[in-house]
Amino acid sequence: MSIAHLARAGILTPAQIERTAASIAAVQRPDGSIPWFHGDKTDPWDHVESAMALDTTGRALAARRAYRWLADRQNADGSWYANYADTPQGAAEPTDKTKDANFTAYLAVGVYHHWLTTRDGAALAELWPAVYQAIEFVLDLQRPDGAIRWNPDSDEALLTGCSSMYQALRCAVAIADRMGEPRHALEWTEAALRLGAAVASAGGFGDEPSSGVFAAKDRYSMDWYYPVLGTALRGEAAHARLDAGWDRFVVPGLGTRCVDDRPWVTGGETFELCIALWAAGWPERARRLLADVRHLRDLDGLYWTGYVYADNAIWPEEKTTWTAGSLLLALAALGGEPATRTVFGGADLPAGLPDPDKLSASGATTRAARTA
Repeated sequence: MSIAHLARAGILTPAQIERTAASIAAVQRPDGSIPWFHGDKTDPWDHVESAMALDTTGRALAARRAYRWLADRQNADGSWYANYADTPQGAAEPTDKTKDANFTAYLAVGVYHHWLTTRDGAALAELWPAVYQAIEFVLDLQRPDGAIRWNPDSDEALLTGCSSMYQALRCAVAIADRMGEPRHALEWTEAALRLGAAVASAGGFGDEPSSGVFAAKDRYSMDWYYPVLGTALRGEAAHARLDAGWDRFVVPGLGTRCVDDRPWVTGGETFELCIALWAAGWPERARRLLADVRHLRDLDGLYWTGYVYADNAIWPEEKTTWTAGSLLLALAALGGEPATRTVFGGADLPAGLPDPDKLSASGATTRAARTA
């Protein structure tokens, strides 16, 4: 069973993992949508993250229902709205009609993860039209500098969103290859490499000045670790970035801050950072951080969104599916679940950036040979 992979991370028992997965599944509505919690909202990005978590724990049918819901609700231009109201029957009318490029792109990550988990070619073929339309919508928003505007009504590009979209484009290329669509694979590869280069050179932490390509959001921890989570930074570049922000955002014994100027640690950011740490080759640091944040776990296996440590208070008083979903994905990466390791590890995805460490070593060797 997939749960065995997650248990190998050494953080939770199989029974605890099953309880978390069952609690996420219990929130899924009859139409396949997965809201934050009953009575709140469904947003496409967090919906996908929850569906991926269901796949890691052997709930492939529930995950496929989640992806079918997205395909059924896709706008004519390939996008989705940012939020949909939750009802007992499922997601209703949109409550926020912003067409967020990152929310739209993330379907590709979920669908490729689902295929890697299930090897269900019929599901991949069924969802391919939605992936194609979503990626075409996103790439219409790509700027000349390679970054992607976060929605059609804004000229701004956001580093967190673009980091995630780089991962999504790489997964989309893999899907296009699998579907026998070489023209789309080539076009999307070129776009992905331009986007990835912009993300990898964003700077803004440690001794690296900001490139100025992205809107200034460096007070948010997601802008710190997402270039690693989204597979754009690896090796020494990833280590340098993670080290540069560590003391700003990580609170020993408690977890990761959402923003650097508030005494508030959050589960979602902590669990995603753990995936980034694993991807950077620091699994033990990730395990220590996961152990630190056990205080957010409730008896039902879900996790509180955050904790204000200055007030010793849970805030907000909500347990979101995506927070628990990101925890399961972190366990999957650390425990060796192959699909999760593929989409977050990046080494086996197409459209990868050149490894700067290998390029530097190669360059040094060439220079040495020339002067010998």
